[in-house]
Amino acid sequence: MDVYQDLKKGERGAWLSIAAYIILAAFKLTIGYLYSSQALLADGLNNGTDIIASAAVLIGLKISQKPPDHDHPYGHFKAEAIAALVASFIIMSVGIQVLFEGFKSIADPKTESPNVITAWTAIISASIMFGVYRYNKSLAKKINSKALIAAAQDNRSDALVSVGAFAGIIASQFGLAWFDTLTAITIGFIICKTAWDIFKETAHSLTDGFDDQKLLGYKQTVEATPGVDRLKDIKARYLGSSVLVDVVIEIPANLNVSESHEITDEVEKRMENEHRISHVHVHIEPS
Repeated sequence: MDVYQDLKKGERGAWLSIAAYIILAAFKLTIGYLYSSQALLADGLNNGTDIIASAAVLIGLKISQKPPDHDHPYGHFKAEAIAALVASFIIMSVGIQVLFEGFKSIADPKTESPNVITAWTAIISASIMFGVYRYNKSLAKKINSKALIAAAQDNRSDALVSVGAFAGIIASQFGLAWFDTLTAITIGFIICKTAWDIFKETAHSLTDGFDDQKLLGYKQTVEATPGVDRLKDIKARYLGSSVLVDVVIEIPANLNVSESHEITDEVEKRMENEHRISHVHVHIEPS
């Protein structure tokens, strides 16, 4: 099935994130420690924990590729959404830790500015993470992967965090050493906001919530299918990156079984061609 090939492609994005985070975390933590930048240390700590979050996404993508078995008749696709949920918890824990350290430092404010090399480290890191974000965002859209979308959101957050660290460090060069601490606190809030957005979207998916606008598009496709007199009901829910659609349609009562089956086949074919949905269950009733 194409969905399994898409999940396999998604692994590339997860591996790219892991590699980038390992290199950048080591770089930022070293430079931040040697040249006394709290903002860069906070940024590096964030990247270090992002390695775990990206690993969770990778594991979720791998589990999702397992075929259906006796106690998972619909497959293991929801493992991908669970991975995104785990990633949100990990990211939130880092954000809280960064906030804690930032507020704690207010009681012992900094008086000296970090070396300007820390600013260059931050802006170079931001450029790299923005490139990773663009790649993962594009790939996530192509394969409709919730876990990879979560990873891309995290990549974007990390790029913004590094830009913030750069601004804080530059400001501190003009005698505003306290601005580095303020930037670290701001970084903490950005990390927590990213975690909350990922959690909210993933929890909505796992509780079978679905986008009304997408459902409206599915409805229009079914209603436009030749032979369908009326769309009586339509529901949809996510199976990881896949969508499962249940449709109840009314068709002319005088059709035989073969003719009725042709209509259901056409509904399924149009849903596949127009919306890339291969899991469609069609129930027919007489008009």
